[in-house]
Amino acid sequence: QVQLVESGGGLVQAGGSLRLSCAASGRTFSDYGMGWFRQVPGKEREFVALISNSGGNTYYRDSVKGRFTISRDNAKNTVYLQMNSLKPEDTAVYYCAASNYQLTWYSAEYHYWGQGTQVTVSS
Repeated sequence: QVQLVESGGGLVQAGGSLRLSCAASGRTFSDYGMGWFRQVPGKEREFVALISNSGGNTYYRDSVKGRFTISRDNAKNTVYLQMNSLKPEDTAVYYCAASNYQLTWYSAEYHYWGQGTQVTVSS
């Protein structure tokens, strides 16, 4: 079992930055691939970024490439999402998740989820 707790969300103006953190506890953090997803009311949860267990591989949805950076610190059992040049369309609840698969963007293949943190970008 892995417990995940996100933090760092908030309200920011368009063009601003936020850094989300996700602290993990429970089983060995470095065993898991980690992902960030987001969801707005009435829409399906969508993939944002993923990182392999070692941190050596990352992948992003096209709309955030060049603006968002996912990273992890296995010594601190934490994964981060640095979000720059934020746009109003980035407004959502952001979730981190852990998977036994290393490089998957399918939410169904993530076994553990945090409670989410709200990110609101004003225009």
